[in-house]
Amino acid sequence: MSTLAKAMSKFRLAVVQLHVTAVKADNLSKARRFIKEAAGEGAKIVILPECFNSPYGTGFFPEYAERIPGESTQMLSDVAKENQLYLVGGSIPEEDGGKLYNTCPVFGPDGSLMLKHRKIHLFDIDVPGKIRFQESETLSPGSSLSIFDTPFCKVGVGICYDMRFAELAQLYCKKGCQLLVYPGAFNMTTGPAHWELLQRGRAVDNQVYVATASPARDASASYVAWGHSTVVSPWGEVMSKAGSEEAVVYADIDLQYLADIRQQIPITAQRRSDLYSVNSVQED
Repeated sequence: MSTLAKAMSKFRLAVVQLHVTAVKADNLSKARRFIKEAAGEGAKIVILPECFNSPYGTGFFPEYAERIPGESTQMLSDVAKENQLYLVGGSIPEEDGGKLYNTCPVFGPDGSLMLKHRKIHLFDIDVPGKIRFQESETLSPGSSLSIFDTPFCKVGVGICYDMRFAELAQLYCKKGCQLLVYPGAFNMTTGPAHWELLQRGRAVDNQVYVATASPARDASASYVAWGHSTVVSPWGEVMSKAGSEEAVVYADIDLQYLADIRQQIPITAQRRSDLYSVNSVQED
């Protein structure tokens, strides 16, 4: 491996667990400060939480929705460029053509919008006596996979409930992703039961790094997030994890380690494509 390739095989990832309030300007200001802090710690990719600029809830989405470009994405563009990093902008309520989406914008080190991932799988659940939530009451689903390139690796993007769908992660892996990122806001019912389990499952199944960014927990909010933003290795180990409070957590990603795991347990080469396959219906 050349010196350059060796240098590009390692990079620092930062996950921002933000305490989100009802004041959008405060959320944007705090996110900017944490992103700058992460850059100062050497982070090359920074991930914000789902709904980082507004409270999470069907009643809030129309009130806080923006077009892209807009106030929130302008801040993300500026701070990505100022700190020369890749910024996964959590998600924001997006308005476009009279519809609302839960959208993750991703910006490059030059401040350009690399992609926007509209949440594919809407969070419509009903656990009797515990939680009922219907994103589809106000939101429309996205209809495309979202991958962006960095000098280090390809990155696949999902939002929260997207993580429950193993097929999406498999397709990202099939398309060459070595890191999957999921801004998400699991709750006090699904969080303790499934949050870490799903991340470790996606990581081991696909031999990739998985990173999740949650809002910090606010017990007074109408929707209480679980927190515990996490980074998991391709071996399924939890590399770093926040508690319930506001924090920035870091992980040093080593793509040679990922390659070693794939060589030691070569499941990609061993898949029985003569018996089964997972394919995208979209053209590459």
